[in-house]
Amino acid sequence: MVFGLAVLSALIWFGLIFFHGKFWQGGPILRPANPSHTPADIAPSVTVVIPARDEAEGIEAALGSLLQQDYPGKLSLILVNDRSEDDTGALARNLPDPMGRLTVLDGADPSPGWSGKLWAVAQGVAEARRQQEQDTGYILLTDADIVHAPAHVSTLVAKAQTDALHMVSEMVELQCESLPERALVPAFVFFFALLYPFAKVNDPESRTAGAAGGTILIRRDTLAEIGGIAALKGALIDDCTLATCVKQAGGRLYLGHSCLAKSIRPYPYVADVWRMIARTAYVQLRFSPVLLVLTVLAMCVVWVAPGVIALFGHGLARWVGAATWLVSIGSFVPTLRRFRLSPLWALTLPFVALFYTAATIGSAVNHYCGRGVVWKNRAYRDAIPNDGRISPAPTPQEEPIRSAQQGAGPGR
Repeated sequence: MVFGLAVLSALIWFGLIFFHGKFWQGGPILRPANPSHTPADIAPSVTVVIPARDEAEGIEAALGSLLQQDYPGKLSLILVNDRSEDDTGALARNLPDPMGRLTVLDGADPSPGWSGKLWAVAQGVAEARRQQEQDTGYILLTDADIVHAPAHVSTLVAKAQTDALHMVSEMVELQCESLPERALVPAFVFFFALLYPFAKVNDPESRTAGAAGGTILIRRDTLAEIGGIAALKGALIDDCTLATCVKQAGGRLYLGHSCLAKSIRPYPYVADVWRMIARTAYVQLRFSPVLLVLTVLAMCVVWVAPGVIALFGHGLARWVGAATWLVSIGSFVPTLRRFRLSPLWALTLPFVALFYTAATIGSAVNHYCGRGVVWKNRAYRDAIPNDGRISPAPTPQEEPIRSAQQGAGPGR
């Protein structure tokens, strides 16, 4: 039995290493583009939509970095203050804006079935449609805790235009300073790449679709074609749902790492990382107990069993387990290098995998105890696991948002 388990684990790792989009590699990185190569008269317009709830601590840095972009074309910012209980809105309105790029909206209460963040995004995209009716240019969706280098918008647009892409997304640099961050955050990026191998996402022939919500540049006409943000209603993993909608509509995707955008949200304690994982882990499994059991078993076979067999097995099983264990921890090294961490951190990967497995179980416990998905002091107990394959009908409250995003209002 032990030998059979060792062989099973080895076969799984053989498939992952050679036939799963080379997920373990560092992944593509967008390098800065030179904005001087793109004259202002041919640079498409870009509207940045930023949902923000209780982001007073970092909103000035995030918005300030966007206001200082060197993009040669028309650039406008729409911040949707999502009913913050701190000074987020006031701080945003008081920022110096000599070019008049920034609009600050006070968000309305969400329509039933929507997450607060996604409803705020929908309002921001509708405002972008009111400011510019033509479905030309791009919408950039980003978070209120991300700081952007001056060349970031130019680089995203250059990538989209050069490769004829419908959507460009980046995994921004995450904080990795505290001990819990160094121990647990790199694995978040590693497991994300395992779920959504960048090479498969970027391959038009592959059905795999994924995106990182910190940076999503999407063509306006593409967003209108899929039904606007309303097509994502009920989605709690909205970035990957959007990517699925775009790819199913025939759009070309790009997913890579960013060297021009960095999250300033810290995770100083283990509990902070736990909450980040547990927030949507069971949503990822579509609230399925069967998928939960299979996931727990798979995590044990893939990440834990090789090390245990290497330490406590006998004969050939021990050697197979040891070889598989070395391959598994070796696959983590490129991610550690990206975070500028010692390769010795790879030795902790089986324990980190157990932590992520426990957080996934915790996510399911939250669901069945009625706590639902909790984020920013809001709980979504009746969430719809929208993965991009359903298009919920709009309520009367949503119809103006959908019409504005699709250009169905007066004047079209």
